[in-house]
Amino acid sequence: MIRLDPRGQSNRALLVGVSEYDHTDPPHGVPGDLPAVKLNVNRLREVLARGRVFGEHEIRVARSPSLEDFERELLSAAAEAKGVLLLYFAGHGAIPSAGDELFLQMRNARVVAGGQAVFPGAEPFTTVLAMLATSQAQRIVVILDCCFAGNAAWVRETLSDKHRLLLMMSVQANHRIDADDPRTPTPYTAELVRLLDEEGETGFLDLSERIRERMAARGLTTVRREAWEPLCRAEPGEDVLLVAKPRTPERHAGPTGPETQDGPAEHPDPHPRRTGAAPDTPVTTPTPEPTSGSGLTLGDTDTDTDTDTDTDVSRTSLTVRLLDRLRSPRGKDRTGRSDRSGTTGGAGRRRTPWAVPLFGLLSLSLALLTAGTYGVIALVGHLRGDTATVCAPALELRVMADPDLEPTMRVAADAYLTSAANTLDDGCRRTGITVYSAGSSDVVTALHRQTAAWREPRDEDVNPQRDIGPQPDIWIPASRADFARVMEDRDTDPWAVLEAADEPLAYSPVVLAVPRAIAADSMESRTDLTLNRMIEDLSERDEKADVRRPDPEFTDVGLLATIGLYGGDESVAAAEQLVAQSGPPSPTAAELLCTLPDREDVDNHTAALVPEFLMRSGVGCDSTTRTRRTAQYPKDVPGVAPVFVRVTWQGADRDKEARDASAASFQDWLTGEEGQAVFAENGFRNPYKWELLDRDTKVDGVLVASPPLDRFARQDKMDEALKEYRAAGGPGRVLYLLDSSLSMDNVWKGSSGAPGLLKQSLGGLGEQDEYGVWAVADTGDRSYEELLKSGSHRRADAEHALDARARVRDAEADPHDALDAAFEAMERSETDNRRRLIVYITDSEDSDQLSQDRLEDILSGARPAEVPVTVVSLTNGGCDPGRPDRQIADASKGRCLDSGDDPGTALRDEVARTGTGDE
Repeated sequence: MIRLDPRGQSNRALLVGVSEYDHTDPPHGVPGDLPAVKLNVNRLREVLARGRVFGEHEIRVARSPSLEDFERELLSAAAEAKGVLLLYFAGHGAIPSAGDELFLQMRNARVVAGGQAVFPGAEPFTTVLAMLATSQAQRIVVILDCCFAGNAAWVRETLSDKHRLLLMMSVQANHRIDADDPRTPTPYTAELVRLLDEEGETGFLDLSERIRERMAARGLTTVRREAWEPLCRAEPGEDVLLVAKPRTPERHAGPTGPETQDGPAEHPDPHPRRTGAAPDTPVTTPTPEPTSGSGLTLGDTDTDTDTDTDTDVSRTSLTVRLLDRLRSPRGKDRTGRSDRSGTTGGAGRRRTPWAVPLFGLLSLSLALLTAGTYGVIALVGHLRGDTATVCAPALELRVMADPDLEPTMRVAADAYLTSAANTLDDGCRRTGITVYSAGSSDVVTALHRQTAAWREPRDEDVNPQRDIGPQPDIWIPASRADFARVMEDRDTDPWAVLEAADEPLAYSPVVLAVPRAIAADSMESRTDLTLNRMIEDLSERDEKADVRRPDPEFTDVGLLATIGLYGGDESVAAAEQLVAQSGPPSPTAAELLCTLPDREDVDNHTAALVPEFLMRSGVGCDSTTRTRRTAQYPKDVPGVAPVFVRVTWQGADRDKEARDASAASFQDWLTGEEGQAVFAENGFRNPYKWELLDRDTKVDGVLVASPPLDRFARQDKMDEALKEYRAAGGPGRVLYLLDSSLSMDNVWKGSSGAPGLLKQSLGGLGEQDEYGVWAVADTGDRSYEELLKSGSHRRADAEHALDARARVRDAEADPHDALDAAFEAMERSETDNRRRLIVYITDSEDSDQLSQDRLEDILSGARPAEVPVTVVSLTNGGCDPGRPDRQIADASKGRCLDSGDDPGTALRDEVARTGTGDE
């Protein structure tokens, strides 16, 4: 887990509490005032101020703002935040009948049914996120305490940089909640405040987990009398400190004698194939000059060490570096823990003002100046003999890694920062390092033909600065083939020059991590089969077995696995069916392993295509992992072989010599003994031998010596696999079956009713997708009526047709005949390889009344049809194991959704995965 500690940075908390509304009378008024909300923001402000992460001046309270005032306050806070930006909202929340959007209602909000704006005076949550995205804050935390707060979850998933957005929601989607006693804070915020006010450090992940436990223990229910369940959304392992217990300053005795001095740091011998300048080239950094008077003041100094463009990388603050120097000449505190400040996951892009008062130079005493509450800490560097050394901000390198390699590269950067190789003769650091990651396909595209846009974006649609991150100095792809893909037929005048090392830094095969109970027994079955054959054998050993891979467009691991999938005799469509799953694929292999334990029945029967090193280094969710796994080694899947690529940018000549030297030093360290030790500890292998780099530690489920494999990926194979994968994900076909029997009358109306859920999911379909809607009710002639003919439709036209024709009928539904007809209608032709999906929305009453013979007939028809069925059950427990709807979904390799799955969001995700819509 990577927790950002934002103390000492420029943080902002905007607490918005709308307790009073201008319009509360019918017909267009909101439900009423919320006096408890006034207490919410007062209490929350108090605990945040005591928490010593946000200074008093960094916390703003907006009390019942108008929409205009809210937008002004939010944009102001977003512009000022560099560390963490926190937005808290309490007030009325609303959703339209289709449930597509969450609206936060401000003081001047009204409700105009059928009007174009729907909720004048309210802010769509998509707009809120758009304004938050303008901030350079490293982490953005949003806490919503309002009705329908959970409807914000799907909006977050549409963001390109959602890795820095952490979202807490007071209640699940499509649910309303009571504010309770007006003399006390609302129930959710009351628990939030209690947890934040406890002693010790509290981060986002811990807070969100504990508040769910607290709310569950209270047994509260929503207005619909269902369990009240808070939600949270964050990328795996991403965390941020929100409050911290006050620390008692330590008293240290001064030096008792002259400090012993080590000789000059010895650098490893230059690697014969490294790139860049010699690592021992002197690094020049701006040295502050003392001003007249009793102190030394360095104010608003631009320590630019980058380029002449407008993409300055954030520098690690001088205060943190000086604090590090005070700890010891080698950058470690007294516990031996290294300072992580130079390896932040994000990057702000503006100068950092800094000031270092040095009082009593004649007596050589040290002084500590604090401003506000954990606002600015300024102090001198460190003492050596009878002189004081002030360490100016070190030059900052930006290292962009493949998403699955980012954790390892962060560990490596941490170790390098405090190593002798990165320590100058005066004890100061040579280099700071910022490690970040971005989707592998996006990075290849940007370096291949968008370097000019990366330097100076001119098109809103093509902006690598926004979509990927700052211009990198070093790129660590998971395969040298990525470098070849960038260089082939590249722009004739690129703004970035790339030079790749000849040899990879390390190696890790991509393995099929199989639950131990269903793994292959023989060594031949573990090591001498193709991937598709391994999957077939796995299905024979366990008829419930599934296989999942990470997103081939986001991480190379997924694309490398896809090369193996497409290498057999099967069609691309058939190969994709081998790894078909409900919901979108996990972006990274680590997240894939983290999501499997969410359901024990899935964890026990699902194999994962992941890099072998994750079975050694582990993932951030180890504490929740249930099933132990055995690595199987498909012989036709290339492995992960990270390579060091130096990236230089035209016009970036201001500190070229120093930057080249710093990059070369880091490269030599990575290929030397200390760097290789990091790869060994994280479970990597030698690139040209079969054994693990760390042969002394036994790794559970992993072979000590791997078999001969298709070791390195080829450029043409990666390009071809990605092209075929994208083609398979093109326009799709969806057929909706809408249970219209009489029993559906109780679950028909509103955004969470059957037609409302169907409308919400239409956002996942694009103009080229085809879909149709059947009303399932046995009227005597046949089991269904066609409400919308299968074809391409404008969303507005489809919704209008449903409003006009969809209605409950005085009849029973016959799921057997309806599904049988649906399978026939969706049968795949030889020339049609589009993705397909059947959606069945029902109250489960007629499904539960199916005879065993008719149910078995449905199940036997679902398997050969090879079209997944997503069943949306509007009955509590409708998807419990053994229920007919669950069996139908499982037999078709589809998904069963009930009230416990947030069906609106989950169905939209399922449809979007089949179609080409923007959601």
